[in-house]
Amino acid sequence: MKLEGRRESTNVEDRRGMGTGTKVGVGGIGGLIIAGLITLLMGGDIGDVLQQAGSMGMGYANSGGQTEISQEEEELAKFARIIEGSTEDIWSQIFKENGFGEYQPPTLVLYSGTTSTACGQGNAAVGPFYCSADQKLYIDLSFFSTMQQQLGASGDLAYAYVIAHEVGHHIEYLTGTLQQAHSKMQRSSETNSNKLSVRLELMADFYAGVWAHYEGKYFNSINDQDLMEAIKCAQVIGDDYLQKRSQGYAVPESFTHGTSEQRMKWFKLGYQTGDVRRATTFQESDASL
Repeated sequence: MKLEGRRESTNVEDRRGMGTGTKVGVGGIGGLIIAGLITLLMGGDIGDVLQQAGSMGMGYANSGGQTEISQEEEELAKFARIIEGSTEDIWSQIFKENGFGEYQPPTLVLYSGTTSTACGQGNAAVGPFYCSADQKLYIDLSFFSTMQQQLGASGDLAYAYVIAHEVGHHIEYLTGTLQQAHSKMQRSSETNSNKLSVRLELMADFYAGVWAHYEGKYFNSINDQDLMEAIKCAQVIGDDYLQKRSQGYAVPESFTHGTSEQRMKWFKLGYQTGDVRRATTFQESDASL
């Protein structure tokens, strides 16, 4: 992506080096995939997810103070601030053009290891997440290394897609979709609740694609290689891909984020159309989803 000279969001809390500890071990690559990458991009009330991740073998050692931040991580932090700024500009314009009112952006929180949130104790093991209770988007930047090393997903637009997806959950919150879905999920069986979760996640993928559409249109910042990297990222974080990788088979009833095919489909639809009115994941049949 071409991001030189772009503004950085000031709506950011930088808590790096201020966590309760630094990572010293995980419960194996499969454990990290199940704890983190299957729950990647989780939206809404994530208290149960955070609690689960904390019991999956992610170890922390007391740092006794601030930890040193590498130059590579500083560059990723700047990148995250630029992408956050881009989502602010683009969604403000989309809200204005569609009569949605004034866009209120989420706060981007950069942290290391663990951090407190209104949804519970944030843990890097679950990957980036959005908490609707405080309208903040939480990211431990080391997750991008996990994406690259464990799944081979890398590149600017792949990383930006992760951030834009979480902002997508914030859009769901602002439009009321998130609250309505969670209310239904609380009254549903586990299988039906999972199906509703999939629709939320695919809608956030769609919104990430809408953001990418206008990012490319307004700033001429996205090329074909960038797009391929983002689509590959959508593929390798599909529930079926991750489950087959970690346990050799997939259990569709347990899917909470959608298959690789679905995630790629909805991201591409958002990117190709840029039309927020096409966010119809809750109107589609299971077969057409």
